[in-house]
Amino acid sequence: MAPYIDPLIAFVSANAWLAYLTLFLAALLEAVPVVGSVIPGSTIILALSALVPGGELKLQWVLLAATAGAVLGDGSAFWFGYRSQKEILSTWPLSNYPRVVAQSEAFFRRWGIWAVFFARFVPPIRAFVPITAGALDMPPTRFYAVNIPAILIWAPLHVLPGVVAVSVLDRYGVFQHTGGSAKHHWIPLIIAGALILGLAIWTIRRRNGGGAIEPAKGSRG
Repeated sequence: MAPYIDPLIAFVSANAWLAYLTLFLAALLEAVPVVGSVIPGSTIILALSALVPGGELKLQWVLLAATAGAVLGDGSAFWFGYRSQKEILSTWPLSNYPRVVAQSEAFFRRWGIWAVFFARFVPPIRAFVPITAGALDMPPTRFYAVNIPAILIWAPLHVLPGVVAVSVLDRYGVFQHTGGSAKHHWIPLIIAGALILGLAIWTIRRRNGGGAIEPAKGSRG
């Protein structure tokens, strides 16, 4: 595995901007209706955060990239809905996913302003609530007053687990006992763990019906 991992680490070290851009896009795309329900943005963020303790990436820039992407993604979706009003919820491509749109609208009507906060932590409606809030004419000041604090909590919750996992292994001497470069060999395991966790959550949601985003029968793109 080393012949593949070491060049990967070296590439990220020499092109950190690309990793930060990936983090930014992962967070942004999670807020795009339909797309955000299938893009494993959280898994990507968790996996790349494992590179922070080794110095390949800087924690403050990882947090900034994830936060900025989420703010821009949620904000863009909100303004798109705000300008289009409720008609957007029944037009393509949202018209292909009436179940999730209905769930998002019901979630918003039940919780009001707090729906924007809670939705940031609840896939797949995370990708639908911002545009729904805008479409239902939520005032922009109220949206941002709740959305930004939610993102400031969401970003560390997605970044820090990967950082802590590698740091704990380092703290307890795992890397020292196995050689200085062994830290890089643990990164694939952490990334694999993140992918397995993401797949497990997706599978559970599918079985329970909570993650279904399949187009309605007879709908056309």
